[in-house]
Amino acid sequence: MSPTSSFAPALTPKALVTAPKITSPFLPFVVSQHQRRLPQQVRWQIQYTGEIQTDLDVDMFNLDLFDASAETIAMLHQRGVFVMCYFSAGSYEDWRPDASAFLPEVLGKEMEGWPGEKWLDIRRIDLLAPIMEARLDLARNKGCDGVDPDNVNGYTNDTGFPLIAEDQKRYNIFLAEAAHQRGLLVGLKNDLEQVSELATYFDWILNEECFSYEECDWLLPFLQAGKPVFVIEYELEPSAFCPQSVQMNFNALHKHWELDAYRVDCREWSAANP
Repeated sequence: MSPTSSFAPALTPKALVTAPKITSPFLPFVVSQHQRRLPQQVRWQIQYTGEIQTDLDVDMFNLDLFDASAETIAMLHQRGVFVMCYFSAGSYEDWRPDASAFLPEVLGKEMEGWPGEKWLDIRRIDLLAPIMEARLDLARNKGCDGVDPDNVNGYTNDTGFPLIAEDQKRYNIFLAEAAHQRGLLVGLKNDLEQVSELATYFDWILNEECFSYEECDWLLPFLQAGKPVFVIEYELEPSAFCPQSVQMNFNALHKHWELDAYRVDCREWSAANP
């Protein structure tokens, strides 16, 4: 996608070509069976720390749900930018404004390397649903176009609970359906082993370090379904993964761990380093 391209040229799947466009102040969508969809090729940024670069020439921004202001989101909308809002759906974070809503019985082991964060007992949807639905309401009310629920692969980690794959699948489907009920698009974060089962429920996938761990083939069901794949690499240099990411039609970035304004877009890097 060229620096001056809009979302429209990338909307090539036959199911999308003749669909009418939604009337909105920004145009990243077309209507397909009453569901908005993103194209597979998207220029994007993910930034959670530092001053948000609202003038960056991208199609989509991933921002922290709690930290991003409605004014910042509105400013991005004025430039035609799709806004994806991040929150953790599988962990408790003691610094969040709704931390007191989590009951002790849903709090598990601390997440290694992340002080103040604990795994959640995702089997207790009855206790977690009101909290997560309130977060989705906040996303909708702030103007987020989609959400990025994180830590949705607890069953593969040492959470302190005997979680199984079916528990995770049930919880993740709950999140996807609750987001869609509010008119929000929703992405699957990591959870590679359930990609083939969950691709029909989610609108995109965002994966961290699939090239580092040689796991990128797990993401292909989303591409096969006409949905975008977003990848972040932290440790590998762009030269080590960008050529392959472009070949695979991934929207890949090289980022710092703190997710500041720094970014290297793989398509841009590959164009400059043929």
